[in-house]
Amino acid sequence: MELEEMQAVWSQMSDQIEKQKKLTDKMIIMMTQEQYRKKLNKIAYPEIIGAVICYSVAILILFNLEKLDNWYSLVSGLISVVTLLVLPVLSLKWISKMRNINISGNSYKETLIEYTKGKQRFKKSMKLGYYLGFVLMFVIMPVSSKIIKGKDLFTETKSIWPIVIAIPLAIIFFFVFTKWVYKSYTGSMNSAEVLIKELEEKE
Repeated sequence: MELEEMQAVWSQMSDQIEKQKKLTDKMIIMMTQEQYRKKLNKIAYPEIIGAVICYSVAILILFNLEKLDNWYSLVSGLISVVTLLVLPVLSLKWISKMRNINISGNSYKETLIEYTKGKQRFKKSMKLGYYLGFVLMFVIMPVSSKIIKGKDLFTETKSIWPIVIAIPLAIIFFFVFTKWVYKSYTGSMNSAEVLIKELEEKE
């Protein structure tokens, strides 16, 4: 085989290897995108379920506003409705933006910057959500008592002890539950971030 023929064969092989490498890299990035979305779906799906519950309860309160026949139960009902409508928006907005980051279309740096911003904003929305959730836990008590039992929590309750016992238990449950959710969400976000950082080696 002459030198020119060898060079032509070598050049053809090099082109094929380069094409194969590009195809492999593209497949890896596509797989990473899919795995990334699956990690964030572990946050998105529970949040969507939570949003459905929040909106359902808000609608239930709105349809039963006439049962809130004194000023404090009515104010509690309106605060509950606003909180239930705002809570899902806070988290779903940022988790949706994080989930829809175009890993294959962006550079590693762009992807990481976009992800980091989304993660910080999502964590801020989570903290605000916890504060609102804590407030909601108390304001919804007189509302649910009026709507479900038809009784005023403060004037028609026979004994105060069930309330005295229920409040500390509710607070403990709230903090344990929110801590577990935060830990679970943080784990999913960190796993997603690891997938992005692994792409740096392929840049």
